Amino acid sequence: MAGHSHWAGIKHKKGKADKLRSKIFSKLSKEITMAAKLGDKDPAMNPRLRSAIQAARSANMPKDNIERAIDKSNLNTELNFENLRYEGFGPEKVAVIIEALTDNKNRTASKIRTIFQKAGGSLGTQGSASHNFNQLGVIKVDKNEISDERIFELAIDAGAGECKSNDDFHEIHCPTHEIYNVKKELEKEINNFISTDLEWIPINNIKIIKEKNDELINFFESLEEEDDVQNVYSNAEFTK
Repeated sequence: MAGHSHWAGIKHKKGKADKLRSKIFSKLSKEITMAAKLGDKDPAMNPRLRSAIQAARSANMPKDNIERAIDKSNLNTELNFENLRYEGFGPEKVAVIIEALTDNKNRTASKIRTIFQKAGGSLGTQGSASHNFNQLGVIKVDKNEISDERIFELAIDAGAGECKSNDDFHEIHCPTHEIYNVKKELEKEINNFISTDLEWIPINNIKIIKEKNDELINFFESLEEEDDVQNVYSNAEFTK
């Protein structure tokens, strides 16, 4: 695997998902609150909220936490989060895109810029790195939910552009504007989804020599440990 998928695999193998569980829950809660604030409180009527709740369940977030996050959208009527995108180049000149959800963009920009500088990278302007990626709708389903053959058939019939399977999950790609239409078709046979997101998929990857793996991993971890950072994408391809 390469790019965003390979980084996700590295995180899992290092056990960082467990170590950062509270931060993961915090980020998922923020997304649920935001989705509920912007749309219907009923997940059946709000695709973004439904996807956020499914992602929370996949991360084993307790039901009470999910309900509190939805309720928070009513309590904090003056709370305004902004979806922001930051782009730059990290160690080994890898292209990086960071998606953040913040109520203070100056604070967030300052923290992200500092992380880049400490790693010897540079935070650029919007558009400086994104030309190295395609933004696609990405739906992930656990391998235990459905067979490789059946998910491929469903995905193609639903209008997806690509469907691939690895050891842990199936991954369906589609145009960004079609993601919830494709998801709706898949939901006819699949109840549980790992995630449903718009992701930045690298067009070409930069291969990282094994000796530099830890440097890149530490850089990505520093970004993901920031509360305001929701997602990190890069075109780094790690060497095993």
